[in-house]
Amino acid sequence: MTGAPVIEVVEETGSTNADLLTRLGRGECVPEGYWLRARSQTGGRGRLGRKWESPTGNLFCSTVIALRDGDPPAHSLSFVAGLAVFDTLRRSLFTTTKVELKWPNDALVHGAKIAGILLERVGDHVVAGIGINVCTAPEIPGRKTTTITYENGKHGGNVSLVLSILVDELAKRLRHWREFGLIATLDAWTAAAHPIGTMLTVTIDGDEAVTGSFVGLDETGALLLRLANGAVRTIHAGDVSMISEG
Repeated sequence: MTGAPVIEVVEETGSTNADLLTRLGRGECVPEGYWLRARSQTGGRGRLGRKWESPTGNLFCSTVIALRDGDPPAHSLSFVAGLAVFDTLRRSLFTTTKVELKWPNDALVHGAKIAGILLERVGDHVVAGIGINVCTAPEIPGRKTTTITYENGKHGGNVSLVLSILVDELAKRLRHWREFGLIATLDAWTAAAHPIGTMLTVTIDGDEAVTGSFVGLDETGALLLRLANGAVRTIHAGDVSMISEG
């Protein structure tokens, strides 16, 4: 990143991602390092078109990443953002708290979802939207959810503090991605993820369900699953659940 980060805070908007995409789409200069935070959102979005619940007291923010010549593939920024959220949670929770990443970019605490990430591209820019449950855990059918304050009241629900940590950690992870390349980022992501051998079910295109054990990631960041027959399947897109999540 270049220059000091700029954080704009608005009381309410539909979606911080949509706002930045609109600005970029009409030719506004939104530099890398610019962050937009809303205290509440009325139209938050998650992966696969899902609604992202946005109660006041949680963190909803988006930032712009300017793609440069020589950068790793843009899609791999999902791993950069996931690692930045992981780092933020590690700094916001007790050192003994179990934090894990789940492909492609979910962050879990004791197996419960605590954050969401949505990346969208316009031209040579990627807008990274990040939501973190600081004080409230919205209900998600079939999924456990949790918050920073539930797991550790150390920050007392201070959303601004969590954002300041996130801004710092994303800058570090972006520098690492650019300096050392994709493989180094994928290695770091794998180290932060659930263990090799974890049983996963991946739903592909909304209907095909594939179950297998987590082998790791290939050189592009695709998920590798070992099936019951011993074959390894490469998965480039899908909705992943851990068998033990419930």
